[in-house]
Amino acid sequence: MRPATFSARIGGHGVNSVVEKALVVEEAGFDQVWTGNDLFGEPGVVTLSAIALRTSRILFGSGVIDPVSLHPVQIAMLASGLQEVSGDRFLLGLGAGSDVFFRWAGLEPARPVVRTRQAVLAIRELLAGRSPAGIPGVADGWTEQAVLRSYRPTPVYLGAMGPRMLDLTGRLADGALPLCLPPQHVVNVVEQLSAGAAKAGRSIDDLDVAACVWASVSDDRDEARYLMAKHIALYSGSLSTDALAANGLDPEEFARTQQLMLEGREEDAVASVTPSMLTLGIVGGVDDVVAQCAALLEAGVRHISFGPPMGPDATGAVKLIGSTVLPELRRQLG
Repeated sequence: MRPATFSARIGGHGVNSVVEKALVVEEAGFDQVWTGNDLFGEPGVVTLSAIALRTSRILFGSGVIDPVSLHPVQIAMLASGLQEVSGDRFLLGLGAGSDVFFRWAGLEPARPVVRTRQAVLAIRELLAGRSPAGIPGVADGWTEQAVLRSYRPTPVYLGAMGPRMLDLTGRLADGALPLCLPPQHVVNVVEQLSAGAAKAGRSIDDLDVAACVWASVSDDRDEARYLMAKHIALYSGSLSTDALAANGLDPEEFARTQQLMLEGREEDAVASVTPSMLTLGIVGGVDDVVAQCAALLEAGVRHISFGPPMGPDATGAVKLIGSTVLPELRRQLG
C-alpha cells in the first residue's frame, strides 16, 4: 500500500506571491505543492520554474497544463527541463483545459478526452526518448524524427472529473487529480479509476490518487465555516446537480443560494448555506479537520490534497495544517 501523501494546491496574483506560498508549504511539511497554468491566468510555467529553483525538498506539480495552448512537444520539453533543474522533483499535471478560454483565443481543439489522450500518449513517448509516430491513439502527423534531444522521465498526472476522463486516467496516467466535492466522492472516483486501470492490466495501486478537496481551517471554527460558506455560494451555480444528488446533497439548496447570488445578495447567499452544504469541503477547527481527514484515510484514501479556500489567512492556514493536522494524521497512521 502507498504511504500517505499530503499536498497543497495554491494560487495567487503574480509569480512571486505563489512562489512565497510554495516555500511556506515546503516549510510546513507537506509532501507536494501544486499550482495552475490556466490560459489567461497566472503564468504557471514561469512560477513552476521559480519554485524548482527556490525549493529544495518538496515535489511540485502543474495543476494543470493543457495540450492546446502548449503543444505536447513543448510540454515534454518543459517537463524535462523542470526535472533537470529540480533534481527530478517535478510532477507533470495535464488536463483538457477550458473550451471557454480556448474560444477567447480563437482556438478550436478536438474534444476534451480525445485531445487529452492524444497528448498523454505523445508526451509519454517523448519523455522516454522516443517518437510518438505510429503509436495507436496519437494524433496524425508525427514523424520518426520527432525525438527530443534532451529528455527526462516525468510522472504524468491527469486532472479528471467525468467518467471518460477518469477511465482514461486509470488506463494511462501515473496519478490522478480529481476534484472531490464532497470529499467522500473520492470513493466513487477510485472505483472508476480502478475500472480503467483494469482495462490496461493495471491496478489502482499503480496510481497516486489525490483527493483534491476544498479545505477551510482556522482556530476560529465559525470563521472557517463562514469562509467555506462564501466559497460554496460563489460556486453554487457551477456544480453538477447529478454529482450533488449522487452524494446525498440537495441541488435545490444550491439553486436557492445561486439565485441569491444572481440577485446581488451575497451575504444572504452565504447565510443560506446549510450545514449539509458545508460538507462539500473539509471545514472547521483543527480537531474538525483532523476527524474529517481521518475518515478519508480510514476509507482507503492515501493522498489528501488541500485546496482553496484553505482558511481566512491562506498562509496561516497552511502553517496551521502543517503544524497540527499533518502530525496528528501521521501519528494515527503509525
